[in-house]
Amino acid sequence: MSKLVEYREILNLTQEELSKKSGISVRTIQRIESGIDPKGFTLKSLAKALDVNQNDLINKNNLSSESNSNIVNLINLSSLIVVFIPVASFVLPLIITLIKKQLNSLTKQIITIQILWAAIMITVYLIGSIFFVGELGRDIGMLLILLLILANTFVILRNSIELNKKDKLYFKLNFSVI
Repeated sequence: MSKLVEYREILNLTQEELSKKSGISVRTIQRIESGIDPKGFTLKSLAKALDVNQNDLINKNNLSSESNSNIVNLINLSSLIVVFIPVASFVLPLIITLIKKQLNSLTKQIITIQILWAAIMITVYLIGSIFFVGELGRDIGMLLILLLILANTFVILRNSIELNKKDKLYFKLNFSVI
């Protein structure tokens, strides 16, 4: 939900009433309420009409609404579909993030975890091809890859549970690649 909608509803104003009070067209108010941030004169006029700080009307990519929480969880779970393909495990969530316009600290962490996992997976595969020769070596290499896939599946599912409960990640990193 847009910040403008929240403040407008607190004051029990319709879009038409806010339009008259602020001097901003109803169509512009509708666009802002659909997710476009107001700027310049529009931002000043709406903030003055609602008697709020201008920064309060700018949408920040947070998880204040239920639908955003669900989208972030979908982005997290999308890695499960391609858990066997290292590069796709972060490309698919990244695509969904950009399409849904949900690039925030949580989605950056989800994608960073998947990028890190993909790098580890590719490294293990390359090292395994060099050092694990013969049938026993191939089996050990496949076992390592299977364990990495299971570990990544666990991380995704555990983060999903935590997102549903507390809107935060259980496994997170102290840095972000994107």
